[in-house]
Amino acid sequence: MKKLSKILRWLIYILPAVLLFSYYPIIPLGVSETMNFELSLPMIWLVVFDVISLVILVWQRDFSFFKKWYWFLFPIFATVSLAWSDNLVRGVLTVGIIWLVAFAIYAILRFRKEFLDARGFSYTFLKFFFASALAICAWCVVQCVMDVMGVPRDYTLLCRGCVYQMFGFPHPNGFAIEPQFMGNLLLAPTLVAIYLLVNKTKVFSSVTRGELRSPAALRFYSSKTLVLLTIIHAFTLFLTFSRGAIYAFIVGLIFMSVALIVKKISMKRILAVWGVVALAFLAALNMQGVLAQVSPTNDTYVSGVSKVLNHLSLGIIDIRGTTEEASVEEGEVATAIEESVFDGYVEESTNIRTELTHNAIKVWSRDFKTMMFGVGIGGAGQAMYDAGLTGSPKEIVQNEYASLLLETGIVGVLLVISLIVMVVKSIRKNPMSIIIMTFGVSYGVSLLFFSGLANALQIYLLPPVLYIVLRKKLVS
Repeated sequence: MKKLSKILRWLIYILPAVLLFSYYPIIPLGVSETMNFELSLPMIWLVVFDVISLVILVWQRDFSFFKKWYWFLFPIFATVSLAWSDNLVRGVLTVGIIWLVAFAIYAILRFRKEFLDARGFSYTFLKFFFASALAICAWCVVQCVMDVMGVPRDYTLLCRGCVYQMFGFPHPNGFAIEPQFMGNLLLAPTLVAIYLLVNKTKVFSSVTRGELRSPAALRFYSSKTLVLLTIIHAFTLFLTFSRGAIYAFIVGLIFMSVALIVKKISMKRILAVWGVVALAFLAALNMQGVLAQVSPTNDTYVSGVSKVLNHLSLGIIDIRGTTEEASVEEGEVATAIEESVFDGYVEESTNIRTELTHNAIKVWSRDFKTMMFGVGIGGAGQAMYDAGLTGSPKEIVQNEYASLLLETGIVGVLLVISLIVMVVKSIRKNPMSIIIMTFGVSYGVSLLFFSGLANALQIYLLPPVLYIVLRKKLVS
């Protein structure tokens, strides 16, 4: 059992790195009319972690999982809803993932003492956590450079809508399926780096008093290191050009700032963090302008920057009219090889998401039974297609809340709300409640922009791990 426990601990260490490969490499298993069957590294990790955890619990004759049944009311209801699901195959697979995630969260918290008893557990995890994020940040920059150099997508792994031809500059998706998922993956390392930076004095003193007194550990928690981590992660997050991820980050940072002010953390320190984030945004904005300038399109540095501001502000900030004349004058002697597809805010992307949300609510409100119990887990796409509201049963809602309401009805939503309330009650007195609730707020905002489990396991797996990693012994 000691060997299995050690394997379990190492699975926790590598979790951040595994999550970053949420889509590449992918193992295709087939296609149906309603979905693609694929297996990713995070899903493999999830299965292996759960199997080993289950073996250990059975060996120890620990069946406390069943005593915590009230924490699993939503997975239970989701399973029952298979009886009326409009897409049974997708429903079964979705329920399987829900139970795998639920058991993994239980196992992470159940074995927290064993993890924390290992010398340097938190320090080792954070090294893996930040090192893997830094590596993916570097890869995102490389993706952008390769794209403007004309390297094919087969090598850059950029999604179809990520290439420079769209806006005049590329926006990276890393090893995720889309930039919004890459940006979402960077939320945790960016917010954790900021939280440690704001609480630097307490962190530094607790590490000095604790088990880690090595020079390397002290350098790791130094202000310079944490500022650098914040800048790099925030810079790459902005570089993804994902509005969902960027809005989620800003809202999460606002929530954290207010909570820290209530906790009487120095306002000067909080404002300094906002300054660091602003610096990261300006760096990303300038790089996007440079990429637009050097790309094979007729875009310039100025047009690239103006497009970024226009798109991120949903068309509110529009300096394109004042820069077009200057751009034309500067480009008179140049030969335009290509013209980018979009000249700023892509209103269609917002309209599509809004329309899908309206479609989901329209199907949900068709009768009392659907309003109360939904169309069954996994059945959203099929239900909208059957109602003639979409062109394919593969279409998803692109809004987790609307999707949840359509598939599980009012009952399912109430069960999720009750689960959130129980989580908040259980952690509210813990010193780490601020960062965990920040994750909840930030991830909660991001779920307005997509739906599904397979490509966003970090939302559910990282908070419980970081809850035990950033324990009171590390941050008081």
